[in-house]
Amino acid sequence: MENLAVYHGPIGKEEGERRLGQDGREGCYLVRDSDSVPGVFCLCVLCKGFVYTYRLHKDEAGSWAAETTPGVQKRYFRNINNLIAAFQKQGQGIAMPLLYPVTAQRRAQTHTEEQMPGNGLSPTLGSHSPYLKHLTTPADQEQKNRRKKEVAQAFG
Repeated sequence: MENLAVYHGPIGKEEGERRLGQDGREGCYLVRDSDSVPGVFCLCVLCKGFVYTYRLHKDEAGSWAAETTPGVQKRYFRNINNLIAAFQKQGQGIAMPLLYPVTAQRRAQTHTEEQMPGNGLSPTLGSHSPYLKHLTTPADQEQKNRRKKEVAQAFG
């Protein structure tokens, strides 16, 4: 996985969202380690202001698969590059085709540029940006809705 240009390692959900938001193009994508399942990776793609996350895993035979939209038949690929190439096309069971790779090398260059002295204004977008709403699972959305209700009750 380390040889894959779009692999960012164990950056976490929020940092992955921030990096995609910084790119900002519909269909930009990256791969990161899963926060919740050891040995599993996440393919994250920006679509209409939301970051959609799909788990990638390798089976016992060494084939790669992605957990896509329910009802879409799971496909297996000999290597991760073939999986990514397949998901660059329409109708593959993900929110939108993978169009713009956010590479770890480009990210490292951008990070270095951000650290340089300047006017103090950061070009990065916070994880609470209105167009970075994370939709990985209904459980995530439920938890987010619960928090909103608690805050509304506390201040309402």
